[in-house]
Amino acid sequence: MRALGLDVGTKTIGVAISDELGWTAQGLSTLRRDEESPEKDFQAIVALVEENNVDTVVIGLPKNMNGTIGPSGERSQAFADTLSEHVACTIKMWDERLTTVAAERMLISADVSRKKRKKVIDKMAAVMILQGFLDHKGN
Repeated sequence: MRALGLDVGTKTIGVAISDELGWTAQGLSTLRRDEESPEKDFQAIVALVEENNVDTVVIGLPKNMNGTIGPSGERSQAFADTLSEHVACTIKMWDERLTTVAAERMLISADVSRKKRKKVIDKMAAVMILQGFLDHKGN
């Protein structure tokens, strides 16, 4: 069984998936959010869960640096609650502090252009969220 990692933003959702053994995370896609029909976001994720035999969805929880949960974190929690109504698998929240910053630094160090970074940053953040969860689960 696999795990799906999500970096949920206001405009996009970065998506990553684990290998069958649950050891490594790979970037899968970036979904463009539909502001007029949020239900489409959930339909796309349900399709990914079903296509890839996913048993756990890991959603990044953006916390403030002091550990409190602000508006972004509340939006992620609400997204997780709604997603739980659409899928039968386990949903976990994972602290995603600084994952986007780390993903950006990684892409800069790999000399990826600003234009290309913008296209893959959310997917990379999802990879980092999911890999953090997988590493923690493995210990």
